[in-house]
Amino acid sequence: MYLFSRVFLFLFSICNCAKHINPSIINMNVLVTGAAGFIGSNLCMRLLEELSDTLVVGLDNLNAYYDVNIKRWRLEQLTGFRERFVFIKGSIADKSLVDKIFDEYQPQIVVNLAAQAGVRYSITNPDAYIESNLIGFYNILEACRHSYDEGREGVKHLVYASSSSVYGSNKKVPYSTDDKVDNPVSLYAATKKSNELMAHAYSKLYDIPSTGLRFFTVYGPAGRPDMAYFGFTDKLLKGEKIKIFNYGSCKRDFTYVDDIVEGVMRVMAKAPERKVGEDGLPVPPYKVYNIGNNHPENLLDFVRILQEELIRAGVLPADYDFEAHKELVPMQPGDVPVTYADTSALERDFGFKPSTPLREGLRKFAGWYKDFYME
Repeated sequence: MYLFSRVFLFLFSICNCAKHINPSIINMNVLVTGAAGFIGSNLCMRLLEELSDTLVVGLDNLNAYYDVNIKRWRLEQLTGFRERFVFIKGSIADKSLVDKIFDEYQPQIVVNLAAQAGVRYSITNPDAYIESNLIGFYNILEACRHSYDEGREGVKHLVYASSSSVYGSNKKVPYSTDDKVDNPVSLYAATKKSNELMAHAYSKLYDIPSTGLRFFTVYGPAGRPDMAYFGFTDKLLKGEKIKIFNYGSCKRDFTYVDDIVEGVMRVMAKAPERKVGEDGLPVPPYKVYNIGNNHPENLLDFVRILQEELIRAGVLPADYDFEAHKELVPMQPGDVPVTYADTSALERDFGFKPSTPLREGLRKFAGWYKDFYME
């Protein structure tokens, strides 16, 4: 009986381990665009740490939309995996470069995270969004399409970043992927909705398995400085006032970066099934999911917790006068009052729901911020 129990536990541990490391993407070449970005760099790290036989090819143009030093720091964290991590500096808008990468490395899984981000920046710099989010994504789709040329097996799964911004001013909450999203309130949102439509067309026409992921307000260590929590920290440290929009009535479904990466990893390993419809043509192997915390936080509560964690980490002094450094202002163009993810489809298909508490995530950010900027 003892021997049987030991064998059972051993086999159980093997099964759990195999499930944890996503066995269906072992021994594959994975292309991650936006590899120096917030989500991309964390995804590369997870892949390299857990899948010892997987080659990860990272592509990023290291543009100066925000502090390039943060992007370089993220890449430095991956230097211990030189034999299995190939970094290429360049843009997905460069079609010849994208084609060359596909020809040389023949990725079986493509995770397209490269994009020009930011709602407000799209109002004043629309060209950057057309170049990266539309032309660049088209280049990725075309490369996936031609990966099947000459009878090759080609890309098994294209996973790409969409955004909660596609929901626009949708008043129905929580936001469901079954909702219509035909009224974007920013060019950024319009480009992300366009990505979903383009992917659907390519999935239909060329039988490319593709999954779009609508991310909800991602935060965490080494995040994007243009995000509110990062900008608030910078301003508070300088003694400047922070502006809290919609007079503090905004709510955001803040999602910790590790939860996002876990969701991406699970989605990567389970491509939509290829099927043939009654018309004899492929039924698009196409899916879209929300990845959010399913628990929107009031922006004033968020800022209060951020302040407390910045004091705890020693970024701000214990007697910091927060009330003197905040200003309640109207909503900005392109913004929405609430983001709130319905994650039931993600739970149903992958058994996963983001769950990192806001305080825990902000505590990790505050610790990183102090180490990066103050020590």
